[in-house]
Amino acid sequence: MNSTERIVLITGAGTGIGRRTALLLWQNGYSVVLAGRRVEPLTQTADEAGVPDSRALVVPTDITDPDSVSALFAAVVDKFGRLDVLFNNAGVSLPQMPLEDVSYEQWRMVLDTCLTGAFLCTQQAFKLMKAQRPSGVRIINNGSLSAQRPRLNTATYTAAKHAVTGLTKSTALDGRSFNITCGQIDIGNAHTVMTAHMPTGGVLQPDGKEIPEPTVDADHIARAVLYMANLPLDVNVPFMTVMAAQMPFMGRG
Repeated sequence: MNSTERIVLITGAGTGIGRRTALLLWQNGYSVVLAGRRVEPLTQTADEAGVPDSRALVVPTDITDPDSVSALFAAVVDKFGRLDVLFNNAGVSLPQMPLEDVSYEQWRMVLDTCLTGAFLCTQQAFKLMKAQRPSGVRIINNGSLSAQRPRLNTATYTAAKHAVTGLTKSTALDGRSFNITCGQIDIGNAHTVMTAHMPTGGVLQPDGKEIPEPTVDADHIARAVLYMANLPLDVNVPFMTVMAAQMPFMGRG
């Protein structure tokens, strides 16, 4: 599918996977809407791309706040008039800790960011994508390997990401009649600030040992998102897993 004049919205676009994906999509002809809590990283991403203002929109957004998300989508419509791809990428996790030590505030922070934020953006995308002509197009959710199997002492993040899988399935079903597709990319140890300690610092395993885990260049994740975004609308990848090949995922150690 020709990406020229297509519009993509990326949450968590100021750093990590979000930034790398935005840069790659710009290189491949997309116009990109950057959403995130802090304006500085979003602006830095746009500056790094070096694209004209006509192909970029920076919108500081709290995706856990319905009013903020509504304002984000209003800004998209005001500038571009439509949306072709939504990448629900934003998320947050906690340090590994026993379930009983997780505070209510920590639980809410992770669930609100990883799950509620994705739901609110999907809800607004549905309203827009059903009304625009042509209708559609595609929603991509960042699921994480924790959407499939937990790490030790990660009940909050694992619960949130398992719920994202349910949201992906329901979104794909509910969008079917409206030419709205939805798929999920489950990512394992992409090299970002959050995972920088893994190759040398060690990661807690189910047997209680801490071992180093390899990471994979985040550009591989960005290319996977690009592949999914470029598919024609009669094709969907419901679930894709991209991970460092040598990480202890099968059986989690």
